[in-house]
Amino acid sequence: MALCRESKDSTMLDLSQGEDAAAGGGGSGGGDFPAKLTKQVVVCTIIAAVGGLMFGYDIGISGGVTSMDSFLKKFFPTVYVKKHQAKANNYCKYNNQYLQLFASSLYFAAIVASFFASVISKKFGRKPTIQVASILFLSGAVLNAAAQNLAMLIAGRMLLGAGVGFGNQAVPLFISEIAPPRNRGGLNVIFQLMITFGVLIANIINYGTSKLHPYGWRISLGGAVGPALILLIGSIIIVETPTSLIERGRKEKGLSTLKKIRGVDNVDKEYAEILSAVEMAKQYKNPFRNLLSRYNRPQLICGSLLQFFQQFTGITAVMFYAPVLFLTMGFGDDASLLSAVMANTVKPIGTVVAILVVDRVGRRVLLVEAAIQMFISQCAIGGILAAHLKATNIVPKHYSIAVICLICLFLAGFAWSWGPLGWLIPSETFPLETRSSALFITVSMNMLFTFIIAQSFLTMLCHMRSGIFFFFAFWLVVMGLFAIFMLPETKGIPIDEMIDRAWKKHWFWKRYLKDYDAGKGQQELQDKPLEKSIE
Repeated sequence: MALCRESKDSTMLDLSQGEDAAAGGGGSGGGDFPAKLTKQVVVCTIIAAVGGLMFGYDIGISGGVTSMDSFLKKFFPTVYVKKHQAKANNYCKYNNQYLQLFASSLYFAAIVASFFASVISKKFGRKPTIQVASILFLSGAVLNAAAQNLAMLIAGRMLLGAGVGFGNQAVPLFISEIAPPRNRGGLNVIFQLMITFGVLIANIINYGTSKLHPYGWRISLGGAVGPALILLIGSIIIVETPTSLIERGRKEKGLSTLKKIRGVDNVDKEYAEILSAVEMAKQYKNPFRNLLSRYNRPQLICGSLLQFFQQFTGITAVMFYAPVLFLTMGFGDDASLLSAVMANTVKPIGTVVAILVVDRVGRRVLLVEAAIQMFISQCAIGGILAAHLKATNIVPKHYSIAVICLICLFLAGFAWSWGPLGWLIPSETFPLETRSSALFITVSMNMLFTFIIAQSFLTMLCHMRSGIFFFFAFWLVVMGLFAIFMLPETKGIPIDEMIDRAWKKHWFWKRYLKDYDAGKGQQELQDKPLEKSIE
């Protein structure tokens, strides 16, 4: 409290300046908050982003084990038989609802879990939510590794899904709230980078364990214990976000934490803005009901559409079923797993590109460029398969290599655009009063569409054949147009100024924000001395 009293006058002055910037979106604005990119922020970001490593490992491991004979023989014997029938339809060998349920059940559980995660995140903080995510994921990994029947296997997947729901809810929010505005994009993309590393590590492990009969698949599934333990141990040492601390009434702790993570003492302006957002958020007793208000529709619609578009790029189909797809084209078991490793090596490289450029060129440029790149890739893959993969033949070798290269091109585009930005943009666009509930909606939408694609892809492949790639190409055209015309640029704008400086200036969405009183919370703060508010 002594600290707060000593800086009372300067704090009051900066509060007034912060209000002017937030209300008008002009002047120096929040982009000029004094801040260093501190070692603590970087370390906390990397630790939290291990939640992405868990998610990515699970994505990569699922596709690999479903191509292993020992796994199929134990849990999906009918698929095993079809796989080895010489005259079986290439496009339909793996069309099995239970096999698809193995992949998709995780996402159904994540939808339910993300609701509870939003409540826990708001009431207890981002840090405990991340800890719960690691415990749930750890439990699921152990159960999967020990599975004796399909019921145990699916139960383990559901626990993994609950961990994914908690992690995907809390981690992007945590990173967005501790990151300085000018570095927020690059730091948040580390979450996606960890997802890509998880996929790559899982593919490498699958390639090695595929030779260990009959328990190689148990090692692969049990390997998920590793990232879960890293996150559980690491989550003990990370800080809670200043926004969460202030939101839960620990204002003095929030102020000291803000100084610590910014590496400067002059944080009065940023603190005032967070405090203003918290005070405004308190006016809304039911954030889910408020989320449906007219002035929240732009963020909600765009956040939800981003989740839809992320999955309808076709990424889930490629990530989950890359080994199966390569087997369909005539690669052997080992060659298909090795091809998946090669393809997924590209994603971490592409994600590093996103980290380096997202806060320089902005979000929309990356989204549009990648939509064009992925459209070309999907059309070319569909064209090759339409011409050269019939019901029972094998694709000529040079065309198979071309497909691998096109998948690499597709994955690179996704890795520096719709992958990381699908998580980044929703985490930075919602006002505090709806932030946790809004992220529940967006995470749930992501999990729902992932569930739909994962549950239906093999059936779609069986019936649509190569046409499935043209199906995804159509959606890439739609999402490119969406990024051009409907999505405001959010680069470098402080989270709590996003409505004034992004949404209110958009040619279409501004009509929904005519009644939004951005200054209501600030006006209340003007009537209260900061010292009393902190106490």
